[in-house]
Amino acid sequence: MFQNKEEFVAEYTKRMAEAYGRSVEQSHIIERFLLLGDMTREYASVNWKQTKEAVANNQSRQMWYFSMEFLIGRLLTNNLMNLGIYDIVKEGLAEMNIDINDLEELEPDAGLGNGGLGRLAACFMDSLASLELPGNGNCIRYDYGLFKQKIIDGKQVEVPDMWLRYGNPWEVRKAKHAVNVKFWGRIETSFREDGTMEVRHLDAETIKAVPYDVPVVGHNTKVTNTLRLWKPEANEEGIEGHDFITYIQEVNKISQNVYPDDSTEEGRILRIKQEYFFASAGVQAMVKQHLRTYPNLDNFAEKNCIQMNDTHPILVIPELMRILLDEYKYSWEQAWDIVTHTVAYTNHTVMAEALEKWPVHMIQRLLPRIYMLIEEINARFVREVNAKFNDFHFTNRVAIIREGMVHMAHLGIVAGYSVNGVAALHTEILKNDCMKDFYTVFPEKFNNKTNGVTHRRWLAYSNPQLRSLLDETIGPEWIDHPEQLGNLMAHVDDPILQNRFMEVKKQRKEILAAYIQKTLGITVDTNSIFDVQAKRLHAYKRQLLNVLRIMYTYQKMKADPNYRPYPRTYFFAAKAAPAYTFAKKVIELIHSVANVVNNDPEVNGFIKVVFIPNYSVSIAEILMN
Repeated sequence: MFQNKEEFVAEYTKRMAEAYGRSVEQSHIIERFLLLGDMTREYASVNWKQTKEAVANNQSRQMWYFSMEFLIGRLLTNNLMNLGIYDIVKEGLAEMNIDINDLEELEPDAGLGNGGLGRLAACFMDSLASLELPGNGNCIRYDYGLFKQKIIDGKQVEVPDMWLRYGNPWEVRKAKHAVNVKFWGRIETSFREDGTMEVRHLDAETIKAVPYDVPVVGHNTKVTNTLRLWKPEANEEGIEGHDFITYIQEVNKISQNVYPDDSTEEGRILRIKQEYFFASAGVQAMVKQHLRTYPNLDNFAEKNCIQMNDTHPILVIPELMRILLDEYKYSWEQAWDIVTHTVAYTNHTVMAEALEKWPVHMIQRLLPRIYMLIEEINARFVREVNAKFNDFHFTNRVAIIREGMVHMAHLGIVAGYSVNGVAALHTEILKNDCMKDFYTVFPEKFNNKTNGVTHRRWLAYSNPQLRSLLDETIGPEWIDHPEQLGNLMAHVDDPILQNRFMEVKKQRKEILAAYIQKTLGITVDTNSIFDVQAKRLHAYKRQLLNVLRIMYTYQKMKADPNYRPYPRTYFFAAKAAPAYTFAKKVIELIHSVANVVNNDPEVNGFIKVVFIPNYSVSIAEILMN
């Protein structure tokens, strides 16, 4: 591939003619973006190939991160920066009269998530590659993102998030690695002459899972890992016994969008389908990859770790049991030993009402073999707990199946060798409150892994002004070794540095203000305090409390002409789930308050309220810097 600006220009020009039959001058901006994406992915592919070969040759243990969300944001700048070719490409494009910023702005945010859980997954993958650790992501290739949020008359309106409108230059379709995932049907069992049980899944709806692989480029390293996105496709065998039109609709629904509405039974079944679809496909692919290097699955746990990001991937547990028992004839004890040394569970909530659970009858009908295995896991666990504690009520509280529901978090804790919260306080609440009974049973499993963010995207790449100041002050090594940011403490009392830092903050506020003016037509005071609340809109996120504070301040100013606080601009950015009436009402309230406050000349010099629609990673990069 290209090594300098001249080679890049020559390669880009040649490839434009080959791919689109156009000169660079005649090409469309979309063609320019897609070509640059293809070239960047191919540049990374050499390292991608070498990483896979090194993992196999070194027989390294791999981490497989299963998550319903990967909020990866735009990848062009990130990948060019991590590969160390950003300046070459930028200068080469400029020579062809192309502004790289125009191409960067054209890239849509990948529609693979919704909030913090998905951003954690994305940061995790970035850090693994940059730390030269082998790790892969597993998710669904959603046709549409959550939704594109528009605000009309102060109300949220959802329109399709067509993030794949122009295609995705970062992905590679791997049809040869497709696997089959089965739903519905019935289970027949019989015993062979050697006493082992044979299991047959009959009359199933079989759907093909086709992987689309996206390279995860490490910073300043040759390690390039894989984010695997599974796309459901029709299977010729899966149509038998099913209506053709209905079958195709069932296939397409699985990847239609993130988090279908689960307020109906149909929606809940679809959600379970999504969860099993990517869990089954991912585990099957892991097993096949393992067997390309090793003769059997005896050492599977030694060479693989599955990290389950929240409860959505919990079905990897019975799925791995199914494969070990039914396809590779392991005994229950052998299979359980492998599973319980392979899977680990990350908990994301301490609220009982938010812990995922599904009606038994849904799992039983949709996933008959999987339910049989969950039932057996539960029966064995209940017997063990009852024998140890001899307390019916205690045993009932920790049961995986109780009150007609399958409790996914309970299954994750029982099978996982590690259970972590995502903040020190969170983990302590798990141990001492909402998971106290499980902590009594398995104290050795609980540990903490505080949520982190990749400082490369969220500081080095999205805040070049601060990056430049840091480089001048402590050198650029902090990008590869973030612990060196501690060296700033030696300069903390330097008044010149303090002033320069405040100037950077002002520049970033001006960038945000310019974005607000351009997109919303609202002028904000960059000398005011910027008060930002940007996250998924939910009752427990407390956006309503924030709005009530603004209303209180406004009323106090109106009642007391002598009360005038330091000017403050309140920024909100959040999407409300389409069926979440409370959250959508809060958005209406925010806009109603903004309409009153922003148009009151008596107070709008002191308070301003701004709601930024369609919150995304790209908007967060402006808003949080």
